[in-house]
Amino acid sequence: MLRRTTVTAAALLAAGTLLLAGCTGSTEPGPSATMGAPDPDASVNIRLVLEPSNLDIRQTAGISLDQTLIDNVYQGLVARTAEGEIVDALASAHEVSADGLTYTFTLREGVTFHDGQPLTPQDVVSSLTTRQATAEWADSERLANVTSVTADGQKIVLTLSQPDSSLLWNLTGRAGIILKEGDTVDYNTAANGTGPFRLANWRQGASLTLERNEAYWGDAAQVADVTFDFIPDNQAAINAALAGEIDVVVGFDANLADQVEGGGDFVVETGSATDKSVLAMNSTSGPLADVRVREAIRTAIDHDAIVEAVGAGQTLYGPIPEADPGYEDLSDVVSYDPEAARALLSEAGVSDLALTLTIPSAYGTTLPQILVSNFNDVGIDLKVNPVDFGTWLSDVYTNKDYELSVVNHAEPRDFENWANPDYYFTYDNAEVQDLYAQSLLATDEQSADDLLKKAARIVSEDHAADWLYNWASVVAVATNVSGMPVDNVNARINLAEIAKSDG
Repeated sequence: MLRRTTVTAAALLAAGTLLLAGCTGSTEPGPSATMGAPDPDASVNIRLVLEPSNLDIRQTAGISLDQTLIDNVYQGLVARTAEGEIVDALASAHEVSADGLTYTFTLREGVTFHDGQPLTPQDVVSSLTTRQATAEWADSERLANVTSVTADGQKIVLTLSQPDSSLLWNLTGRAGIILKEGDTVDYNTAANGTGPFRLANWRQGASLTLERNEAYWGDAAQVADVTFDFIPDNQAAINAALAGEIDVVVGFDANLADQVEGGGDFVVETGSATDKSVLAMNSTSGPLADVRVREAIRTAIDHDAIVEAVGAGQTLYGPIPEADPGYEDLSDVVSYDPEAARALLSEAGVSDLALTLTIPSAYGTTLPQILVSNFNDVGIDLKVNPVDFGTWLSDVYTNKDYELSVVNHAEPRDFENWANPDYYFTYDNAEVQDLYAQSLLATDEQSADDLLKKAARIVSEDHAADWLYNWASVVAVATNVSGMPVDNVNARINLAEIAKSDG
């Protein structure tokens, strides 16, 4: 049986707040109709909610590292577009053998790291083998099926013990980041990558600035520098935008849309996202071990009301969002029915049920208030325990010390967490694990997709959790800024095409 452990705490707490909404706009980055010529010396300021605890992308959890550093500072052999397409990056080409056991990449020539050292085939071999052998590094298990990484000139060959349909995708994330062999950089506070931007300054507690890499192997960045300003409070972020201090607001609060759109200096754009707001249920013991209680909880939740309250996104009744392989509309599994919820609790012999919801305080109160009300309607007393994200990581993610918990899972294609009983979800189903393992062995996309659909339906029918909604990606962008990605910005923000004009 194949099992994966994913260090996706890095993708748990996304860069938006709960109150996300959009008004209008295209998901495709492009210049505003009112823009003048791009200014190559321009600076762009982007608001994010969360700041990383340090910059060590090898092993530090926190989606803000992926958002700011992957694609911009650090790169892999392959990359992913905002729409989920896999494209070549440090590799100029790649091919996969018919049996799915050999992956061959052609390494680009003339690539240098930010410190001026050349990228060599040995750097690639060292990066991938070291990550695979270092359990503390994020996503090391995603290379579990790789038996060897070798270099022959500019050819990099990965040999697998068995087919793994997720390998290329995994190489677009932390598992595939290429570092300089033997680098002595202090990764906690510095960075040395190959991307179009280099780290210029990290003002802890305030901002992270990237500057254009003048020696970049590809097309040069269109702005001189980009600063990510960490502003947790939504109103403060809007005030900064209106004052001309912020050009892009990621994690936009639709309740404040009129404030930014009224003056004509900003547009609010909505894109797709794979973010899933997951109500995890610890089913290892107690009332939640009874599937009828878990089903009652899901039946008690008014998902349409949640989507309306947060203002963006869509309902989601299973573990795979529409943008990911294996998606199926699972709304037939459960529906809002308080009377049925009360009947299920009665059938389970449960009365006067009291549960505690542990949730990062950064998510605010809107969602918890809806859940408290929904639960109360069916006789469940829900206590809300807001904690800082570090406490959540320790208590919930690491120690599994919780009853119910809500966080946003931003990472695409993360179904593997439901096939891993050691993950904080605590879900253990041998059939799901087998179906997921089969999906990895599949050598064609349709077969893998069908297997994931079967597995996802089982997870939902087991009521292993509740998927409160699938977030939308909402961004407020100044009208003189173009090329800002809109899709999946809670997972990463590729700055390659961002540009700014004087007017």
